[in-house]
Amino acid sequence: MKRRRVYSNTFKKEAVELSENSDKTAKEIALDLGVSYPLLCKWRSKYLQEGQGAFPGHGNLNEKDKDYKLLERELSKVKEERDILKKALGIFSHSPGRNTNS
Repeated sequence: MKRRRVYSNTFKKEAVELSENSDKTAKEIALDLGVSYPLLCKWRSKYLQEGQGAFPGHGNLNEKDKDYKLLERELSKVKEERDILKKALGIFSHSPGRNTNS
């Protein structure tokens, strides 16, 4: 099984900057760096869209993703609290002293 190579965020940024500022074509830069041309193109488009925050690194999230994860956790907690309250309402609405069959 072939292992996937992992490139550092510094390498990606330098590769993109080199492809932007060099007289060589992006294909030549990719060949020189030992990466595939489509991968370099993917890095370039991501860098153009997100700027310096394009490659946050392993385990580091950009601000948008951090906010998303925080909201996901908060939603999960609220759903759990709602479910507990539903169960409590069900328990307390059926008191043993009341007869609902009459």
